[in-house]
Amino acid sequence: MKDVVAAIDIGSYSIRLGIATKEPFEVIFEKGNIVELGTGVKETCLIKEEKIKEALETLRDFKNIIDSYNASNIIAVGTEALRRAKNADEFTKKVKEEIGIDINIISGEEEGELSFKASSFSLGLKKDIVVIDQGGGSTEFVYGKASNIKSINSIPFGIVSLTEEFFKHDPPTDEEIKALFDFLEKSIKQVLKPVDSIVGIGGTITTIAALHYSVYPYNGKIIHGKILSFDALEKWFWKLAKIPIEERKKYKEIEDKRAKAIVSGIGIFYKALELFEKDYLIISDFGLKHAILLKAAGLI
Repeated sequence: MKDVVAAIDIGSYSIRLGIATKEPFEVIFEKGNIVELGTGVKETCLIKEEKIKEALETLRDFKNIIDSYNASNIIAVGTEALRRAKNADEFTKKVKEEIGIDINIISGEEEGELSFKASSFSLGLKKDIVVIDQGGGSTEFVYGKASNIKSINSIPFGIVSLTEEFFKHDPPTDEEIKALFDFLEKSIKQVLKPVDSIVGIGGTITTIAALHYSVYPYNGKIIHGKILSFDALEKWFWKLAKIPIEERKKYKEIEDKRAKAIVSGIGIFYKALELFEKDYLIISDFGLKHAILLKAAGLI
């Protein structure tokens, strides 16, 4: 019987499950739910009770799936929402007691390191790159070459916090978009360094790639390694920014819950390409959960 391992990435926006065989390494099951665990956490430093309940339901479902695969190990990690929330311990205790899953809350630097290694390994990139791992509550800019990391910069903004802070209207006004761009420019300039290529990770950028290449239902194997040009990002940013959330939901590639926050997510990559003066970025479907699986298999 093959040794099977499971990884759970408990993010500020979504919770993702990956199951893989270790020898040979193969991802055999993937699932993700948008829970928006980080909603309101920036302002209150608390995870909302309804979000805790929704996360517990998702994790129960994931545990049942994991058990059906007879996984020998479950590795669950928490990121920005759990790093910031005062009631994170309460949440992790409930998960342990009710579901039997231990959650390790990792630092932004550790998150960035793992995501970089997974994308660099899977894409086989050898030049100087920056991996932009955009999440719900934080975004990591990780610089390196091949498997060697040079610097990790974890910035405490993501699609949940940016949408809550800057977009008060639906669709956002020109003034709100300008305020978002001004903030992103100021923030990204603080971590800006010369690179050969940019790699993009996260549900926003993979969704835009799916839209651009008409990939539905979503297939990570098709999206992984695809190119998105600056012109494509610019097109999709303004196309989606100028229509209300309900109109965005009509695109079958956009999950209903993602429709609200997707514009600020595209904005991060759009502004990054502009500031790095690059014409395109490379999409990585391999992110944190893949990194956990690769590490468990001894490949990174």
